[in-house]
Amino acid sequence: MALAVLYTRALAGMQALPVTVEVHLANGLPSFTIVGLPEAEVKEARDRVRAALQNARFEFPARHITVNLAPADLPNESGRFDLPIAIGILVATGQLPADGLERFELAGELALAGVLRPVRGALAMSLGVTRARRAFVVPSENAPEAALVEGANVYPARTLLEVCRHIAGEELLARYSDGPRPTAILYADMCDVRGQTHAKRALEIAAAGSHSVLMIGPPGTGKTMLASRLPGILPPMTQDEALASAAIQSVGSQGFDVARWRQRPYRAPHHTASAVALVGGGSDPRPGEISMAMHGVLFLDELPEFDRRVLEVLREPLESGRVSVSRAARQAEFPAEFQLVAAMNPCACGYLGHYSGRCRCTPDQVQRYKDAHLGAAARSHRRADRSTRGSGRPHGAGGGWRKLKRDSRACGACANENARTAGQGQLEARRGRGRRPLRPRFRGGRHPAAGDREDRALGTWLSSRAQGGAHDRRSWRVR
Repeated sequence: MALAVLYTRALAGMQALPVTVEVHLANGLPSFTIVGLPEAEVKEARDRVRAALQNARFEFPARHITVNLAPADLPNESGRFDLPIAIGILVATGQLPADGLERFELAGELALAGVLRPVRGALAMSLGVTRARRAFVVPSENAPEAALVEGANVYPARTLLEVCRHIAGEELLARYSDGPRPTAILYADMCDVRGQTHAKRALEIAAAGSHSVLMIGPPGTGKTMLASRLPGILPPMTQDEALASAAIQSVGSQGFDVARWRQRPYRAPHHTASAVALVGGGSDPRPGEISMAMHGVLFLDELPEFDRRVLEVLREPLESGRVSVSRAARQAEFPAEFQLVAAMNPCACGYLGHYSGRCRCTPDQVQRYKDAHLGAAARSHRRADRSTRGSGRPHGAGGGWRKLKRDSRACGACANENARTAGQGQLEARRGRGRRPLRPRFRGGRHPAAGDREDRALGTWLSSRAQGGAHDRRSWRVR
């Protein structure tokens, strides 16, 4: 058979689009041509595939070889096409049978000795392969990552010879069935911070409501230390959150480590980072820091040192939770649901309020400093996310009863927020019946502790209305 057809995947942002690999052999002068918008890495596959086949004791045909990557208008990059191209040549020359190839998708980079090397984006490709109801043959290093997808049929292989024996039916590959091993998630412990009671309480509130935080203080007061410990008091990640965070890290340049499964990411880019590094981009669009911090914490230390244009690009992702990267030839959309934490000095010299009294800034200079830098931060304010972040089970390792108590408060606050949201939904449903909107009225302004009493009064009023009680509008008041 002079033609072989195999299937693999190409990454386009967060999507793993299907690619058909067609290998054709024809008479003529020996040559090896790859068509279908191949990048430099794919063009170099000719030398890797030739050396791997020869070192594996296969015959490399001295004929005109044409490899087509369809669709032709899809740019293809990375070395993940080495394995399907090599198998296609063996099938086209009759060294391997062509039966059953439609049941598999292959991806892997070949070493010159025929060893399979890991590739980027195994989790994203596994999602697409599972939806297509095919089996996925990947290098052994990518198998734990690809198997995170529920219902995925992943077959790990270490060398090209193992894949050839599996296709020939001589020695079948074992399906990867080991799930992620439950390991203790180690976060930096909040109990390491001495004092800073008000700052700790502010971080608890931010963790409960997914609020952004701006910490202002002199150097050495613990701003960075507090920010690095915020992921440890966030609620545990749900299955969907963990899968979304792992998928975005899988398509990144550093890949995803399965040992960090269900661990909330913490990203702290340097203040010299560009807008592209923060939101993503490039000729082949890749996620930036805000996407790599998916369902985690993004910490911007020394906020005034960031370029103003870099801070301005955070507006849309903070509001919509997504970022669209458009280039001349490619467009990609990445999720960007993160919690923003920033830190800055209180004045130009940084020592306003320091116990040493080193600050020599005048009140006018301090005010100008705050007006110049707090304005951009205020414009990038994130609206409150009223959805819960997970269950109320404390998590993390170590820390003693104080940390467990703090985690319970954060998770309990999420549950209370859901209860309040449900109560407001009932009230909105009653408002939709054509009645005049009912609003609570307060005497003498809102009391600082009126929030809890308002919730109790609202619950009593709703239950009484449901039981047919004669409660008029004036009965719902918080005194």
